[in-house]
Amino acid sequence: MSQAGLITDYLSVLSAQLPAPLVEELADGLDQTHQRYLTQGLTPDAAARAAVAEFGEPQLIVAAFTRLSPARHAARRLLAASPVVGGCWAAALITGRAWTWPVPATVRLLFGVMLITVIGLLAAAAFGRRYLSARRAGAVACIGITALDGVMLITVMLAVPVLIWPVILAAAASAVRLTFTARALRAVLTV
Repeated sequence: MSQAGLITDYLSVLSAQLPAPLVEELADGLDQTHQRYLTQGLTPDAAARAAVAEFGEPQLIVAAFTRLSPARHAARRLLAASPVVGGCWAAALITGRAWTWPVPATVRLLFGVMLITVIGLLAAAAFGRRYLSARRAGAVACIGITALDGVMLITVMLAVPVLIWPVILAAAASAVRLTFTARALRAVLTV
């Protein structure tokens, strides 16, 4: 296989599994490595083979980027923090007697389905083995958490007659998680 074909095929494999900005960086590095081997006197084909060999198997590169993915890290942090936020909301809802609030059953069911979906997406992002899939799942999960926290905050403001300390604590926990989620979403969408 010619030098152009070998390098192009190598980058094609990476392009199918990584975002374009990451592949562009890798392409630059691969080109510099190829040029270095050319200056050492290797033929173009031998330089291409040496550069590709030095970079390693594409699947190893993809796996390394996936392990370091902002979506994966954000999802793991959100999975770790969410039980605390959920516990705060559970205490607030129990002490606030949420079962007496004027919230239709379909809205409660929809909220529960959305919560389970977001947890599944976070798990897919946190433990996924494919960069692009983890990125998509992480981005949608961040948007879902933002929606869930927003709905809880608005519902509490409208439905709770008197703010009690568990509600204030849960609202503060959601506000902190919203701040983290917004930053995480920016990082997830950037690369």
